[in-house]
Amino acid sequence: MKKLTLTRPDDWHLHVRSGALLKAVLPHTARQFARAIIMPNLKPPVTTVEQALAYREEILQAIPAGLDFTPLMTLYLTGSTSLEEIRKAATSEHVHAFKLYPAGATTNSDSGVADIEAVYPLFEEMEKQDIPLLVHGEVTDETCDIFDRERVFLETRLARIVDRFPALRIVVEHVTTREAVDFVKAQGPRIAATITPQHLLYNRNAILAGGIRPHFYCLPVLKREQHREALVQAATSGSPKFFLGTDSAPHLTSLKENACGCAGCFSAPLALELYTEAFEKAGALDKLEGFASFYGADFYRLPRNRGTVTLEKSAWQVPGVYNDGDIAITPLKAGESLTWKLQATVRV
Repeated sequence: MKKLTLTRPDDWHLHVRSGALLKAVLPHTARQFARAIIMPNLKPPVTTVEQALAYREEILQAIPAGLDFTPLMTLYLTGSTSLEEIRKAATSEHVHAFKLYPAGATTNSDSGVADIEAVYPLFEEMEKQDIPLLVHGEVTDETCDIFDRERVFLETRLARIVDRFPALRIVVEHVTTREAVDFVKAQGPRIAATITPQHLLYNRNAILAGGIRPHFYCLPVLKREQHREALVQAATSGSPKFFLGTDSAPHLTSLKENACGCAGCFSAPLALELYTEAFEKAGALDKLEGFASFYGADFYRLPRNRGTVTLEKSAWQVPGVYNDGDIAITPLKAGESLTWKLQATVRV
């Protein structure tokens, strides 16, 4: 196959930051994706509908002329979130979910939830209002090995939430393990998961083999090969429970390449090419459109897009860095070659 045309996809897990960094990274997403679920872990976090609407306006102002893109906003769940805020979010046409960060689990998660059972009344109201909960599924107990944090969260936290709130729609974000895949598959249609390109293409050797390579460091961290294989099987299975979420997380190169590099992979400029490579390697290009373009929209109860994107089999080299000077960002697969390239986007 030399050319592949898909219904225009959406990104169901995206970080775009704010200010100059937002203006630098947003065009990469807008040229490919029609919509994206925008993560709320700014400093300070986006915790109210009013803040989400203000952030949305900043994003809209950063979309380059000639591109159409719709940001789908989320609120950062904290121990101080009120029932009234959940009701306001549920009635807002622009707020689509709440994001649960266990305190200390990832970038800008210090305001997250330390005691998950303490926010059960919030889950109950979300269930009543039928607004989804997006979960960063890791425990933060210092005694738990970092490679086990997702599995332990599923067993000790999420299983209880699912049992206690049977009608609550939940997205297990950026799943990384065979156990997470099995957990999601075992639940009903209200439980789904996003999968990133880095977790489809790489195992933990990418971070450590041949030296420490910080641009492959993300949270949840890359896992063993058996887990990568399970994710590929899930993504290419045609199951509507698994859909595209890049978790593209831009950090300045200077912050990634230092004594304590931050977590996050910047994949936005080559997101569709990375997913296409992963699906082609699995012999499942025919399954990519559902994963990228249909299943996420269906889960969020939004209409499927009507435009298209076209990729052609054409080798190209990923730039070593995007932008210059104070906002230089190193992408995933920097300096390496890809075999597919986005050629056209038709907007309808």
